[in-house]
Amino acid sequence: MALEQLPTADVFVLTFNAQKQLINVPVFATHLLDAFSEHAGALPDLVVFSLQEMAPLAKAFIGTQMLGQYFGAYGEALNRAAARHHAEHASSGEDATGKKDPFSLVATRNVGMTSSMLFARDAAAVSNVRAAEVGFGAGDMANKGAVGLRLLYTGESDSDSGSRSGSGREARSNKTEMTFVTTHLAAMEWNLAKRNKNWESLVSGLVFEDPKKHVDRAAAQSRDRGAAEPRDEAQGLLEGDEHRSSRASSLERELHNLSIYKPGSHLFVAGDLNYRIAATQPDSDDVFPSTDPSSPDYYPRFLERDQLSHERRAGRTLHGLSEAEIKFPPTYKLVVLPKDQDEQEQEQEQEAEAGEGLAVDNVKWKWATHRWPGWCDRILYRDLPQGRRMQVVGYNALAPVRTSDHRPVYLRIRVPLVEPEALAGAPDAIDDDESGVPDTRVKLPFPIDVDSWHHRASVRRWEAAMGWSLLAAQSKEVVAAVLATIVVLGAGVWWYTALS
Repeated sequence: MALEQLPTADVFVLTFNAQKQLINVPVFATHLLDAFSEHAGALPDLVVFSLQEMAPLAKAFIGTQMLGQYFGAYGEALNRAAARHHAEHASSGEDATGKKDPFSLVATRNVGMTSSMLFARDAAAVSNVRAAEVGFGAGDMANKGAVGLRLLYTGESDSDSGSRSGSGREARSNKTEMTFVTTHLAAMEWNLAKRNKNWESLVSGLVFEDPKKHVDRAAAQSRDRGAAEPRDEAQGLLEGDEHRSSRASSLERELHNLSIYKPGSHLFVAGDLNYRIAATQPDSDDVFPSTDPSSPDYYPRFLERDQLSHERRAGRTLHGLSEAEIKFPPTYKLVVLPKDQDEQEQEQEQEAEAGEGLAVDNVKWKWATHRWPGWCDRILYRDLPQGRRMQVVGYNALAPVRTSDHRPVYLRIRVPLVEPEALAGAPDAIDDDESGVPDTRVKLPFPIDVDSWHHRASVRRWEAAMGWSLLAAQSKEVVAAVLATIVVLGAGVWWYTALS
């Protein structure tokens, strides 16, 4: 069957830098509902939230036991939006399952403040979920970093595509693998080279199994074969070269399959990539993008200065990935203006009436004057082999929220249910992004870091210790106790010295 004729999974990916704040659930649910209603009639099959600065650093470094309320807020907002969508579209033919929560949380994973959440309308359709992480902040800690989720999705066959509530697993026959990467790259206008270096660290270190085990196994097999080589020296050398080449190729394929660029997996990369439209901070007389279509400074003309587009074309970052056309304004850096009293009272009334429902907050904002507005928040994906394109349903920014200086961005896309073996076959020699970079299904842009898993495990221990220390330092009671202890010890030392 041609790729164009295959059934697809309807996938919704959202990236959001939350600025370490809890979201307003009823308001965020309203924005999600707007996104669901704008494109397609039904809810997506899979939803992935790619979150940066999801929670304060101390809690994020300690781990998931501190993040329940943050994860829970996004799940609640999603299911409020989905329930309202069901209620509004049930009469138009969309299947309503009757479940209290239309989406099931399948997996969560965080590395520092960067987190990924995977939801499915049918949790039974998702299997073999694996995770990976890498940090590339200070000392390789995950104040900046990336987290990956890889899964096998089993979709409905053509004969059952009209019903989601019926036949169960036995009716499913179309499988595909998907890899979702969430990342937060280096900030500041002048850090372009560092962002590219972060991407190299991500490609080299974000692996879904310990690569050292594969390297050690290949070395052991090489030693075993070496002991059995023929005695004829010339013949042995020839066969040894051939065998060594074959073993090297086999190991390369194994490492390639551990990477984000696994040939048989669909790939999505989302996050606060932090690429800007200038390499220096703005001056007071610089002209900023306008959201007014009649303005000569209407924002689309500033896209020509987008660093990410330039760096991709030059083959220095986000290798082999595509992006849908950007039709939304820069998503950073927003300054949210205060509400007047009437607006505050109105929102309180709306939230009180909403209960478990939705609420509206029309945020007024302006650009921060010390940062160039930029398209920092992006979602990219790898197209299909042989120049075939994925079907993008929507790529847009949600409305601004009061708790962040970023706007959330979402991608809705139909992912062909291609078996991993078929997806890995017939790769292109050269990518279509004009960078001249070899197809990432054939060759990795950077080699895999063999020690990445062990290094990450070591750094994670330091992160946990730092998290607890930061949390303790933020407690007034703990700070007072520490200061009192210092005073007592100081007095004791003085008294002992005075007596000596």
